[in-house]
Amino acid sequence: MNVYDFDNTIYRGDSSVDFFRHCAVKYPRTTLSALAAMPWFLFMLLGLADKTRVKQRFYRYLRHVPDVREEVERFWLTHDKHLKDWYFAQKRDDDLIISASPEFLLEPLFKRLNLGLIASRVEAETGIYDGLNCHGEEKVRRMREAYPEVQIDEFYSDSKSDSPLARLARAAYMVKGDALSPYPLD
Repeated sequence: MNVYDFDNTIYRGDSSVDFFRHCAVKYPRTTLSALAAMPWFLFMLLGLADKTRVKQRFYRYLRHVPDVREEVERFWLTHDKHLKDWYFAQKRDDDLIISASPEFLLEPLFKRLNLGLIASRVEAETGIYDGLNCHGEEKVRRMREAYPEVQIDEFYSDSKSDSPLARLARAAYMVKGDALSPYPLD
């Protein structure tokens, strides 16, 4: 099984940020809600708040989107073009994508592409997390929970925060744009 991160790895950009922008154009109140969360990002950088709590504050903007799931469908009609061609050239049937982005955001696209998905469990209508943000060691825990015996053949990510998964792979690659290089495990 090959395992991939999603944002900035096989998707050009950050899908959560892109979805927020998509919603902000149609629903201006989402911007005010997201701006209210900005101090929390500073708290996180200072080590005063954890990532799950901060992102949950940010996702409060979803309360101002009348039908989040319908909006997600609309979003992917124009944003699936952000998926990188190199991924489709090597895609396998048993690929697994593990992402910190919300499950509700990625699920429709992944069903259409027939891809395995593990992502942050976030309630679409409220932005409230069910569990932790799927990041770092949490990605490993969630993968082991879903696939206890899996061996990762190849792993791909744009971030050093994914080193816990990279260490489990037979081969790991760092992704920068469309360029792949050996993942730095030091």
